[in-house]
Amino acid sequence: MLSKQENELLTRTSAGTPMGELMRRYWVPALLSEEIPEPDCPPVQVRILGEELIAFRDSNGRIGLMDEHCAHRGTSLFYGRNEECGIRCIYHGWKYDVEGNVLDTPAEPGDSRFKEKVHTNAYPTHEVGGMIFAYLGPKDKMPLFPNYEWANVSVENTYVTKSYQSCNYLQGVEGECDSSHLSFLHRTFSRDGEQVLYQTDGAPTYETEEADFGMRLIAHRNAGPGKTYVRVSAQIMPVGVAVPVGSPDANGNLDGFEVHFYTPVDDTHSWRFDFGFKRARKVTDADVHRRKVIGPGYRRIPNKDNHYLQDREMQRKVNFTGMEDFLSHDSCATESMGELFDRSREHLGLSDKGVIAVRRYMLDVIKDFQDGKEPPHIVRDPELNDFMHAESSYKVFEGDPSGWRSQFPNLAMSAQEAVGRKELVGR
Repeated sequence: MLSKQENELLTRTSAGTPMGELMRRYWVPALLSEEIPEPDCPPVQVRILGEELIAFRDSNGRIGLMDEHCAHRGTSLFYGRNEECGIRCIYHGWKYDVEGNVLDTPAEPGDSRFKEKVHTNAYPTHEVGGMIFAYLGPKDKMPLFPNYEWANVSVENTYVTKSYQSCNYLQGVEGECDSSHLSFLHRTFSRDGEQVLYQTDGAPTYETEEADFGMRLIAHRNAGPGKTYVRVSAQIMPVGVAVPVGSPDANGNLDGFEVHFYTPVDDTHSWRFDFGFKRARKVTDADVHRRKVIGPGYRRIPNKDNHYLQDREMQRKVNFTGMEDFLSHDSCATESMGELFDRSREHLGLSDKGVIAVRRYMLDVIKDFQDGKEPPHIVRDPELNDFMHAESSYKVFEGDPSGWRSQFPNLAMSAQEAVGRKELVGR
């Protein structure tokens, strides 16, 4: 368990808090591209890291992400006019560009230079695969966007979803770092596909290792006589976790994976962003099954207010929870802890080894950051911007768990190692 002080350190993310300042050194998901689909479309409100912002796409397609409230008298720019490469406040017509510059103050005298003295807070963005990431930290500390495998995939081979979580971001992240729950929370009463693997051994053995992107999490299960099932996940700083999704091909390889991000809205709510991709084919509607349980405003249709539409008859006969979708299972498990769980009340076991490792890692990162050290996974050098190894997969193979690494020869520990391997192959 964590002390109350450690729990506060990990969960508080507003500006000025240690974790809040740490998160602001990274690119974090802010919204989906579909929310501002075309130039001059209506702006949208964005709530992340305790900040009230608006996003818009200007006439040239550039993305603006800035303080919601007009620097003049505080009226919300969400109601503003998106026109002619800027957002214009409806109160007195002040107009801003995507960088927060004041372009026009039409209520002032014609010869006024007042607009040159005012600037509103605006944040850089990076759009990839249907998601828009934002950097909310000091401009002179802005890193490169990491070169992940999924950031290089054609948009036709990707899918994204977003949903509102009524709990602190860390509860979602920790759920992704816990492989043992797959045998229970997501269990069905049929034994087919992955269910055979989950139900054969409900008490996996864990390994963890520190990499340059965060923590790699390895879970071993007994898959039958002489066989091992290994599941490799990646906790990616600051709020992402790569998890294996889908069925393997004839050679036992997965065609892609998903990365689940939990961006804080504030200390008691978060946005879950799911980014998935397929390496060898276009995405189909069947790949994005969770969309059917997400309603207007990215609120889940099954939610805590309607008890996740739990069906007790289904719970007796169909699956372990009586809920239809994995997203509902996950949300129930993390939201029902409360909006901000007090981890000093826990009783942790061996099945929590991955969660414990990630917590300790993040606490060490915060301490080092407070001591003036640059956080891990901050990319400065374009020559070392290679994070293809921040991936996830699973395999069933003949042999004991100690041979798992030979099944994943591409899992480098650092960008430097990954680049070195490519140079060696090239020679």
